[in-house]
Amino acid sequence: MISPSNDTFSVWAPRARAVGLVLDSPGAEPVPMRRAKDGWWTSGVPREVGRDYGFVLTGDDDEAGPPRPDPRSPRQPDGVHGLSRVHRVDASRWTDSAWTGRRLAGSVLYEMHVGTFSPGGTLTSAIEHLDELVELGVDMVEVMPLNAFNGEYGWGYDGVAWFAVHEPYGGPDAFQEFVDACHGRGLGVCLDVVYNHLGPSGNYLPEFGPYLSAADGPWGSGLNLDGPESGEVRRYIIDNALRWFDEFHVDALRLDAVHALHDGSAVHLLEELAVEVESLSTHFGRPLSLVAESDQNDPRLVTAREGGGYGLDGQWDDDVHHAVHAAVSGERQGYYADFGSLASLRQVLTGAFLHAGTWSSFRGRVHGRPVDVGRVPGSRFVAYTLTHDQVGNRAAGDRPSMTLSPAQQLAKAAIVLCSPFTPMLFQGEEWGARTPFCFFTSHPEPELAEAVRRGRTREFAEMGWDPATVADPQDPETFRRSKLDRSEQSRDEHAEILRTYRALIALRRAEPELSDPWLGSIHVETGTESPDDRWLVVHRGSLALVVNLGTEPCRVPLAGEAVVASGAVADADSVFCQAFGFAVVRRR
Repeated sequence: MISPSNDTFSVWAPRARAVGLVLDSPGAEPVPMRRAKDGWWTSGVPREVGRDYGFVLTGDDDEAGPPRPDPRSPRQPDGVHGLSRVHRVDASRWTDSAWTGRRLAGSVLYEMHVGTFSPGGTLTSAIEHLDELVELGVDMVEVMPLNAFNGEYGWGYDGVAWFAVHEPYGGPDAFQEFVDACHGRGLGVCLDVVYNHLGPSGNYLPEFGPYLSAADGPWGSGLNLDGPESGEVRRYIIDNALRWFDEFHVDALRLDAVHALHDGSAVHLLEELAVEVESLSTHFGRPLSLVAESDQNDPRLVTAREGGGYGLDGQWDDDVHHAVHAAVSGERQGYYADFGSLASLRQVLTGAFLHAGTWSSFRGRVHGRPVDVGRVPGSRFVAYTLTHDQVGNRAAGDRPSMTLSPAQQLAKAAIVLCSPFTPMLFQGEEWGARTPFCFFTSHPEPELAEAVRRGRTREFAEMGWDPATVADPQDPETFRRSKLDRSEQSRDEHAEILRTYRALIALRRAEPELSDPWLGSIHVETGTESPDDRWLVVHRGSLALVVNLGTEPCRVPLAGEAVVASGAVADADSVFCQAFGFAVVRRR
C-alpha cells in the first residue's frame, strides 16, 4: 500500500484499465497516468495550488468515462459534480500556536448547524456569535457535517466529497478561520463526520474502486471495511479523520451512526482509528477526542483498549435524553414507551443506559450491555435534552420549547447539567428558542427531491404522525424557518431561561462535585408517581439537585441552602417546589 503524494497528482483506481488526468477544464485532453503498485495511478504532474483537475477512467469496455472529481478532493468550488481544485491550508494564517486543546471530560458541548446558526448561514458569519457561547460557558462547539454535498443547504449527512468543506458554508479557508476564531476564544471544535454511508448524488467512488460493500444499510450501501481490497478503503477513512485533526486543528470528531459500520475484521475500524488518533495526539501534545453515535448501548466503545474496548473517548447517550424528556413531557409514543417513570430516570442517572441487557419494547428484543461504573466514568457519555435528531426527526421539526413551559425546559436542563455525564446543548436551547429545526434538503435533481419528500412522509406516517404536519424538506421555506431568531434572547421569558442556563453551567464549572464523572458516587432518591409526590433528588457530594417532575407543588424533605433555583425555595428543613421547579441545594 502506498500513500497518495501531496506533490503530484495520484489516485487509487485498482480496477481501471487506464486513467487520465484532466487539467483546468472538463474538455481538456487527458494526461495519461502510470499504474503503480496496489492499484494507485501516478502522473508526475505537480499539484499547483488553485489548479482544477479531475480523472478520466477507462474500464473493461475500453470506453473512457467523463471527468470525475478526486475521491480525496480538498475543494469542490463548482459543486460535487465539478472538477476538484488543489488547495492547501495556509499555515501562516493560524494564530492558535498557544492552544493546548480541550478534553472531552469536564467540557460542556454545543451542537450547531452552520446554515441555521446565524443569519448569514456561513462559517464566517457564525464567528460573529462565538462570544455568546463563551458567555454561556460552553467549552467545545460541535459542528454538524461540513463535507461537500449536492445542493446549497441540508443537514450534511449525505456528503460525497469527504475531504472538501461545503462551498456555500465558505469552503476550507472559512473553516480554518472558524477553528482559529474558536481557539482564540478558548473554545474547542468537534466536527461531525459520516463514515457509514455516502449521499445519493455525486457519489463517484464506486467508479474508482471497491469502496462500497454489498450490504445495504438504512441509508444505502455501507463502506467496504472487511472485504477484498478493503485496506485502502479503511485508509481512506482514517486519512480523512487525521486530516481534520492535522490540517484544520480540530479537537474532536463525532462519528455518525457507528452501528452502521459493518466490520468483521479482528481489529475493528474504530479501534484502528483510535490508535492512530492517540498517536497523533501524543505528537501534538494536546488531547484529540473521538465521540461515537451508536444505537447499540455498548460500553465497549468507550472502554479503554487495555480493558478490551475500542478506546473511544465518548458516545452519545440517547437513553438519558429519552428518560429526561419522557419524564418531563409525558410523551410515550415510539421509543419513549419504556421511559418516563422515576425508576427509569434513576437508572440512567446511575447506570448511563436503561436498556442494558434488558427488554426494549420498541425493538421487541433484549438490548444493550451494562456499564461497569467502577471502570467507565460517566464523562464518556454525552447527555442532552435535545439534538438535531431529536428535533429534526419530528414531523414538524418542533422543539420541546414549543410545547413545554419554561419551567419544564429548565427542569430538563438542570438534570442534564448537574449529571455526571458530558452535557451537550443544541443551538438555541439555551434561551428556549421557538424556531423549529426541520429536516431540510436542496436536491437539484427532481426525481431525488420527490423520493426524499415521499420517504419522509411515509416514515412519519408509519410512526403515527399526521402526514399533513410533515414539513416539506425541499421547500426553501422549511430551511428558512429553521434559522435561529436571535431577537428572542432579549424577551422576558427567553432571557430568564438564558440566565438560568448560564448559572447552571457556571455552577458546574465551579463545583467539582457536579463535574465528578463517577457514576458509583451518585445516590438518587425519588417520590412516588403521584402528581403531588413526583420528585427527584440527585445527591452529588455536599450538593443535591431537587426537581419536582409533578404537575402539582410539592415539598421535599432536605435541609440546605439553594445555590441555583427556579420555581423552588429552600427553607430550614425542606425544599418547596412549584410544578417542575428545581433547586441545587448545598446541604447542611
